[in-house]
Amino acid sequence: MKQISENIADDQGYQVESMDKIYGANKVSRIKYWFYGTLIITVIIFLLPWTQNVRSTGRVTTQFQEQRPQQINSIIPGRIIKWHVKEGDYVEKGDTIVELADTKDDYLDPQLLERTEEQLNAKEQKIEFYQSKISATESQVNAIENGRDLKIQSLQNKIEQTRRKLISDSAEWVAADMDLKIAKQQYDRAQSMYKTGVISLVELEKRTAVFNKSLATSTEKQQKFQNTKQDLLIANIEKSSIQQEAADKIFKARGEIASANSEVSATQAEVSKNMNQLANYHIRGKQRWIIAPQNGQIVKAKKAGINEMVKEGDMVVEIVPNKIDHAVELFIEPMDLMLLQNGQDVRLTFDGFPAVVFSGWPNSSYGTFSGVISTIETNVSENGKFRILVIPAVDVKKWPKELKMGAGVQGFALLKNVPVWYELWRQINGFPPDFYLTTKQEKKSK
Repeated sequence: MKQISENIADDQGYQVESMDKIYGANKVSRIKYWFYGTLIITVIIFLLPWTQNVRSTGRVTTQFQEQRPQQINSIIPGRIIKWHVKEGDYVEKGDTIVELADTKDDYLDPQLLERTEEQLNAKEQKIEFYQSKISATESQVNAIENGRDLKIQSLQNKIEQTRRKLISDSAEWVAADMDLKIAKQQYDRAQSMYKTGVISLVELEKRTAVFNKSLATSTEKQQKFQNTKQDLLIANIEKSSIQQEAADKIFKARGEIASANSEVSATQAEVSKNMNQLANYHIRGKQRWIIAPQNGQIVKAKKAGINEMVKEGDMVVEIVPNKIDHAVELFIEPMDLMLLQNGQDVRLTFDGFPAVVFSGWPNSSYGTFSGVISTIETNVSENGKFRILVIPAVDVKKWPKELKMGAGVQGFALLKNVPVWYELWRQINGFPPDFYLTTKQEKKSK
């Protein structure tokens, strides 16, 4: 066939190249070079190092509760009368978001604070009145005690005088009684002598007069002694009476003091209650204005318009803080949890930020960001996985400032460096990645 084509070419005057291109019998084959080249490249690829990793997805969050999006709730039930912001506005701490009007009957009085203050002042004046009464009664008790002491002192002096007088009267009575005995003896002798005629009748009459006078004097002294003794008894009785009378008055006054103290205590309890109530009214009045707790952006307004009712504890809006220390939450399969440790390196790619990722060659990836594991939760989440928190790594490429809370994230925790062939063999057999500890963690464990 080739001979025929050559003859045709010679006869016609031109060269037929199609035969050479269709039939390659005279060509040298390069298949073996391609085969060996591919084999060598494959072997080289299989021998390249591959960084094992645990891949996961998550979202942007923060470690600090006060930096997360938070609800702003109404503390009191009320009716919306004015909005001071709209969704998307940025507010500063202390800015008013919405104004409410109270709807409870107990707080509708516009002069509620003034009336409560008047009640409080009246009860405080009542306490002052009872305290004045207590002071007056105590002064009265002191006056009664002083008067009692003066009277007792006076009676004591009188008793002492009466005792001395009683001693004097007793001595006079004894002397008069001795005189009476002497006069009686003289009178008896005079009668005997008169009967015998020794003395005259006149002398007998004299002796009789002396005897009668001594008898009268003795009787007088005895009566005087008895009267003094009775005066002493009366003085003692009067002393006891004064003490008893003063004690009755003092007991009555102290009873009035105790009653007044009881009224003071009860009124003080009412005053404390009114003060607490007044403070609650002041605080409740301030709660009618819902205030921004920190700087941030207002989102997710749950109430709309004017005159809409708000219940106690209802969410009004949500605020997203301006200052956020970003972190990433990733969800790890339970079988991979034991491969992770605090402080372990993690590579991240954020939604909206383009990246070229080679998971096995993290150093060759472009657009990834570094992080370290800060927390590994020990409780399984609702999705059946374990949650870990990743924070930015120090002294490396900083995370984008434009990150938003809730943005999607893909992350892979870096494990051991192994050859590519080993990783393929592990993947085919379904073996888990090799477990290892970082140098820092090994030092800590030691």
